Amino acid sequence: MPPPVLVLERVSRRFGGLEAVKQVSLSVQASERRAVIGPNGAGKTTLFDIVSGEIAPTSGRVALFGHDVTRLRVHQRAARGLARTFQVTRLFPNLTALDNIVLACEALDRRRWTMHRPLRSCGDLIDRARRLLETAGLGAEPHTLARHLSYGDQRKLDVALSLAGNPRLLLLDEPMAGLSAGDRDAMQRLIERLDPSIAVLLIEHDMDVAFRFAQQVTVMYQGGVLAEGRTDEISGDRRVQDIYLGC
Repeated sequence: MPPPVLVLERVSRRFGGLEAVKQVSLSVQASERRAVIGPNGAGKTTLFDIVSGEIAPTSGRVALFGHDVTRLRVHQRAARGLARTFQVTRLFPNLTALDNIVLACEALDRRRWTMHRPLRSCGDLIDRARRLLETAGLGAEPHTLARHLSYGDQRKLDVALSLAGNPRLLLLDEPMAGLSAGDRDAMQRLIERLDPSIAVLLIEHDMDVAFRFAQQVTVMYQGGVLAEGRTDEISGDRRVQDIYLGC
């Protein structure tokens, strides 16, 4: 049996006197769909920052695809097959939607080291970028500057960027945040159509979205894991209802 794509062993993170993440252990299998939920301040995004390498844990261990990556940097983890979106999009606003994705495709391609070669000469990367735009529902917007896209389309472009490197593990940090009802439906369809071979870890405040998407749910509270299990187990957990659902 292949190793889990992600293993966290007693991971903690302190910021001065604040322990934002407390002794979190977590295992995600290949192709798994998992939601991480919890109230504001529960430590969800900090946990994602640790997994992606944005910050180092104060203690504990992070393993990706069977290898210890606790001290590896963001780009080193990306090269191993990890990708992530953020609550605030990280696009190049003055580049077109297509050029944003071509650059993302090129970032993990060996040709990035080839000097004085026009990026547009890499036809296969351009074709892949166009396919990713189609996947994101942006096939009609290849030449639109990212800053001229609607907010909802910018969020979809951000997801497309995260897929450019053919990730094996994708972290989605509140992809529905700030979206209109129509854009939320479009984003829901997009994440549900993701390649089933990709393991996905999703932070989402909307319980309906999280439970519809996920096979397993991890509930965080005050930096630690309060509960973990199938969606039906979590929805019936009184502790979760008390601290998260307000029941």
